[in-house]
Amino acid sequence: MVKRARATSRRVLTTLLKEIISETMRPIPAYIIAAHRTAIGRIGGLHKSRRLEDLCAPVIAAALRDSDLEPAQIEDVIIGNASEGGNPARLIALAAGLPETASASTIDRQCGSGLDAILAAIRIVAAGEVDIVVAGGAEAISMAPWRIAKPSSIYQTPHFTRLQSVFDEQGDGPPLVEAAEALWSRLGINRAQQDAYALRSHLKAEAARRAKRFINEIVPMRANPEETRDQSAIEPDLKDLSQLAPYLPPDGTLTPGNTSAMHDGAAFAIVVSQPVWESLAKPRALRLVASTAQGVRPDNEPSAPIEAMKKLKERLNGHAPTDIGIFEMSESSAAQAIALAQSLDIDEDLVNPDGGAIARGHPFGAASAVLVTRLFTRMVRGKDNNGPELGVATLGVFGGMGLAALFESV
Repeated sequence: MVKRARATSRRVLTTLLKEIISETMRPIPAYIIAAHRTAIGRIGGLHKSRRLEDLCAPVIAAALRDSDLEPAQIEDVIIGNASEGGNPARLIALAAGLPETASASTIDRQCGSGLDAILAAIRIVAAGEVDIVVAGGAEAISMAPWRIAKPSSIYQTPHFTRLQSVFDEQGDGPPLVEAAEALWSRLGINRAQQDAYALRSHLKAEAARRAKRFINEIVPMRANPEETRDQSAIEPDLKDLSQLAPYLPPDGTLTPGNTSAMHDGAAFAIVVSQPVWESLAKPRALRLVASTAQGVRPDNEPSAPIEAMKKLKERLNGHAPTDIGIFEMSESSAAQAIALAQSLDIDEDLVNPDGGAIARGHPFGAASAVLVTRLFTRMVRGKDNNGPELGVATLGVFGGMGLAALFESV
């Protein structure tokens, strides 16, 4: 009887401890209550003379105004950047007027840096470490430091190295054009389809501009109409697109017209804990449902977003894939976006409904933070509040990785 009583007591105690630990370690909900970005500018274009901190400070200020928070309340700053080096987050935080007591860190996962920064902010809020975080991504490639490769011997001349697009054959990275062309060929995606998709992307971006869907999303750096629209969002002609020379002549399908190019830009979000969200009268917000990262072979990089999305579909926490109403993707090419829709049976109209990276450009480490800002606009911002309840941000990352994150509006 004594042994049985002791065993029962141990079971009761173990159960109680498990409940206490479970309750203690339960994630605290984190909410994105504001999100803004700059207009996206060509390298040497719209933001050619703006240093990284100059590009970021006005966007952070606008996000704080939107959230009804004071700079002094910010506890941490997490920024994604892949071109500056060091820890530019600290300089950006001080330039934005945030308190000296705020911590600051920089994440570099190449194109996925901005989304990674926002996910990191959500995690530290969920862990109960902080209550208010500024997170996002920024790239001032036009003003980024030059990098010089060290010669292998004293007889060789140092040479400049630079950030490369996936489709830049003159770069130091692995030649991925051939891999992309092979994948699109296997999937039966031809040049005409890619050019048509690129044209639609530009037309969707122009329609969104005319409908004024970017007005409260984009933060102008100065009072100038050029600052309110993405610099590469133009209205091309399908004939002009079809006449562009491919990267791999004579039969290649990828061209400067149906692929995205490096740009300058910044995007930031304010992430807060549930107590702060409640103290602000529970404003409409985004909340993370699930996220994932998936590596692939470097020479199979174009398929990385597809593999990340397949993994994400296993983590929907009770939601059905058909419940997802929008997919924001910073696509490396039209073919990559088409392949995502085809491979996962997604309605192509749900992918980048206001145009994607082909139209607005791809601001490297900031590109994935722009996706979160786009989701915020479509799902939270606006007078009618009739946006989709579930949305995905996804993209491929240089080196052979894919990222995907599912958000819900609350």
